[in-house]
Parts: sequence; C-alpha cells; structure tokens
Amino acid sequence: TIVVATAATGTFVKRGQLAALAIAAVVIIVGVPLWWRTTETYRAWLPVSQIKELAYMQLQLSADVEVVFARGTVTPEQQKKVPLTQTQDEEHTVDGDLLLPSVLLADLSLHMLSESPCGSLVVYVIPESSSLLAQDVDVYIGQRRTAFLRIGAQMRAVRTLEQLLAHLDPQLKQVLQVMSFSHSDIIAALSDRVRLSPGTKESMADSMRAFKSSPGYEITFSLLNPDPKSHRLHWDIEGAVQTYIQPLLTKLAPVANFSIDSQTLYYAMLGVNPRFDSSRGAYTLNSDSLAHVINPVEARLGSNAASSNPVLNFLLYVPDAHHSPLYIHDHKKQEVASNAFHSPRWGGIMVYNVNSFYGAEAELPVDVNINMAKVMGVFLAQLRLLLGVQSSSPPPGFLVAPCGTAGLADWELDRLMWSRSVENVATATTTITSLAQLLDQIGNIVINDNIAVQVSNAVTSLQLAVAELEAGNLGFALQYSKEAILASERAFFDPSLLHLLYFPDDQKFAIYIPLFLPMCVPILLSLLKILSETRQKRREKQAKRD
Repeated sequence: TIVVATAATGTFVKRGQLAALAIAAVVIIVGVPLWWRTTETYRAWLPVSQIKELAYMQLQLSADVEVVFARGTVTPEQQKKVPLTQTQDEEHTVDGDLLLPSVLLADLSLHMLSESPCGSLVVYVIPESSSLLAQDVDVYIGQRRTAFLRIGAQMRAVRTLEQLLAHLDPQLKQVLQVMSFSHSDIIAALSDRVRLSPGTKESMADSMRAFKSSPGYEITFSLLNPDPKSHRLHWDIEGAVQTYIQPLLTKLAPVANFSIDSQTLYYAMLGVNPRFDSSRGAYTLNSDSLAHVINPVEARLGSNAASSNPVLNFLLYVPDAHHSPLYIHDHKKQEVASNAFHSPRWGGIMVYNVNSFYGAEAELPVDVNINMAKVMGVFLAQLRLLLGVQSSSPPPGFLVAPCGTAGLADWELDRLMWSRSVENVATATTTITSLAQLLDQIGNIVINDNIAVQVSNAVTSLQLAVAELEAGNLGFALQYSKEAILASERAFFDPSLLHLLYFPDDQKFAIYIPLFLPMCVPILLSLLKILSETRQKRREKQAKRD
C-alpha cells in the first residue's frame, strides 16, 4: 500500500510539473507575443533621411532673361561674332521715330507679338539715339515682363557680342532684381527662419506688414456709421469691388483664393476720443492713438468661424456730426493725405468726412453718397501692401510704368510668386522637420498610414518645388510649394497625434501590473519549485554515485 501511494504521489507531482511547464510555455510563446503585438504603438514608415536632408537644403532660383538687340545697337562686326543657332526672326521695329508714338505702345505691341512665360524677362536693347525714352531715362520697365534698356555710345567700341553682354551685365542684374527677386525679398520671405541684421529695419517692417502665405484669404469691407440719426450712408460696395478689386484678385488667382463680404455697422465708435484743433477747426487723431483704435472696433466686426483663412479687414469710418471733420496726423504731426492708416497683418481704416453735406437748412438724417473711387483707391493700395506686393523705389535712371487697371503688373505678380514659393518651401520644411523631431522624441505617438502618406507627399512636393525653382519654372514651383505646405499642415495637425491618444510608460505599468501579476506569480513560483526539485534530484543521484 505504501509503494502504491508513493507511485501515485510521484505521478501527481510529475503531472503538476508538466502542467506548470505547459502553462508557462503557452504564456511565453503565445501570450507574451500576442500581448506585445496587440498593445504596441503602430508607427508607419517615414522618410526620415530625406526629412533630415531638408534642413540642409539650398535654394537656387533661376530666371530666364532674353536680351533682344534692336536695329542700330549691334555693329556688323559684332553680328558676325554671334554664335550660329537656330532662330526664327520676326522684324518688329521698336524705335520711337517710326509708327509707335510712345514706349507704352511699344510695350503693348511687343507683348501682343510674343507673350513671355511666367517668371521670365525680355530686355530690349535700344540705341542711344532712340527717342523712345527720355534723355534722363536709361531703363524703362513696362506693365508686362518686358524692359527697355538704352545702350551707351561707348558700347559700340566693343568688338564681340560676349564683351557687349559683359558690359550690360550690371544693368541686367538691376533689371532682374527689380522685376523678379532680390536678396532682400528672399530674406523677407525667410524671415521666420533667418535672423535679420539690425540694419535692415525696412525689410523687417515689410515682412511683418504683409500676411503670411496662405491658400486662401477672407476680405471684409465694413462701413461704420456711428451716427445714423445724422446721416444716411449709401455705398455701392458690390459695384466698386467688381470695378476696382476683382481685377486684382483675378490676377492673383495663381497665388491664393479670395472670398469677399461686406457689412454695415451702426453706432460703431472708434473707441478713441479725437482732439479738437482750434487753429484748424477740426478734430485730429495722432499716430500714437491709432494703435488703440483696432481692439474696440474689432470686437464689433465678428469673425468667420467656418474658415481658417486669414481675414483682411477694410473699414470705412464716417465720423458723427459732433466730431467732424476728423483728420489723421502722422508722427511728424502732418496731415495724412489719404486720411487712412493700415495695421500690419490686420487691415486698414479710412476716415471719410461728410461735414460738407451739412447745411443750415439740412434735414436730418442727410443722405450721403460715398465716392467709391476715392475709397477703393486707398483700399487697393493697402491691399497690395498687406498681400506682399512691395512698391520699392527703382534705382536711378529707371522709369517704372503704372500698374494699369488690374492694379498689378505682370512682373509684380512674378515677384510675389517668387517670394511666396520660397516662403512656402521654408514653412513646409520647418513643419515637416519639427514633426519628425517630435515623433522621434516621443516613441509612443501613433503614426498611422494617413500621416505617413501626407509626410511623403510633402517631402515629394518640396523636392519638386526646389527642382522647379532651379529650372526657372515659376508656375509649377508655386503649385508644388502650395501642395507641400498643405500636406505638411495636414500631417502636423492630424487628430491622431493628440496627447490623449497615447500614454507614458509609467501609466502603462500601472494598468498592466494588476492584471498580469496575480497570474504570473503562481507560474513563477511553480517554475522555481520545479527548478529546485530538479537540482535536488541531481544532488541525490550524485550522492548515490559517490
């Protein structure tokens, strides 16, 4: 009986050991990998090496400049030195002493003859004796992508065309900087990434005045009538927008999308009490008090919560009868001719006085028809500044044609597209680089396939934009840069990257230890007991042998 009981006990112990080993094997082979697989953070593949290369990327901007020599500018000997190329000649004289009475008509005629592609320039070299330009004008910049350059008499002594182009190179560089891009434009576009020197206050002011690049903009025109009992205002804002603003926005369509709305606000005050100037019999607003005008007025404007695009506000303020006329003074205590001012990256305000409509026998409220041509002329100039169209002074000897009815010359559009392309590339590069650093530092953030696709698209678009900038294809470069910035922002602001969707390691241990510890302790103790018994048996066998 004792032998049978001992054998049964040994069998039971052996079964227990096998069961413990089986459970431990299942936990280690199946349970642990399954738990690891189901609880690991999914991180899709990102082009990290290409993103790191973006931080050291160098931009190379190329602009095609075509130099056309008019009759009388190149000697027969110089013409013999011209390299043989396949060309198609079309005779079109641009001299002023023939059929074209002015340089404006010459510019228009040459534009109709051959339209230059976006981002390129055509420089027509005319002889010194030409009456097309005034005597004090050496370079004329037209409304399109053309310029007229007067050649000096000393240039005729040059033997070869290469030497002639070398003498013209400084003037051609000046034309390129005025009509395409300059060093200050690139620095202003990269103002968020490049630290400007203390001496470039004007460049810094220009870069801070204009709105940053965006896929779209909201433009709001507001009429402020603080005293509707005294005057009834009438403004044809719809017709004025179609006449003065829409041509400019149509030309700016490659840069961004625009939406326009208007509103009339009654009993809306400026929030600043103007001072009465007894010497002039009028009220004045000093430049120091203009900064306090924005906040009280902005509270009445409302906001477009349905759109994330920047808002450009243009306010027309008609003073009440008790504070009229009202004039704005600059920091030199001089009256501002336009009676308007603008706030960087916000908008502009114009004061429109109607005190001339009040008479001794006038019945209140007085009907006032606002001169929209005067108002839109001011708002159009402010809109150009806020969108980054800089009207820099040309070098000496340069004459720049007026921008025309569209409010924007073709070369001004190219200049804006150059700066916007560089700014978009810089912004997208910064966004993607910051996102890659964030994901590398925090390993628990989920990187789903959508984020990986957006990051890859942004990197690809950036590479294409840089390649198109180097090739001088401005239109494609701007389009790729816009796609890059949109893809980078979609990846950076993806909802799955929120901090509530991942947990630190200490929180994970606090959650899983109460679940796994009660199960792991018996298994671990059983394995330790089996190991102890195995060692004990080995010792007994060794003792018997000895």
